Amino acid sequence: MKVKIDENLGLSHLKLLKQMGYEAERVHEEGLSGVPDRLLFSHVVENGQFLVTLDLDFSSIVNFPPGKHPGILVLRPKSRSKRAAFNLLQKILSQHALREFDGCLVIADEQRIRVRRP
Repeated sequence: MKVKIDENLGLSHLKLLKQMGYEAERVHEEGLSGVPDRLLFSHVVENGQFLVTLDLDFSSIVNFPPGKHPGILVLRPKSRSKRAAFNLLQKILSQHALREFDGCLVIADEQRIRVRRP
């Protein structure tokens, strides 16, 4: 499964996803850092990539409706540190395969995972 990680996540997140068997890339690798959300969204849809991000703008079902994309995981760790985001991503991946969330908008924090299905 192809995964794109947003600019607010680092190399440790990329490495974790690759270790879990995902074909993961960072937005930095394609010169997409700092692009508007709509442009990044178009890119991931066009390339069939599941997006993993800390950007709350992607939690809008109006702007990014479930079923209109390969999937979006918005991480909401208590702390905005990369370590907290890493721990949350690791927890999610230990309990779920991202394939379970095809076409879904997923918002996850340490307490729960909310899934908006198409």
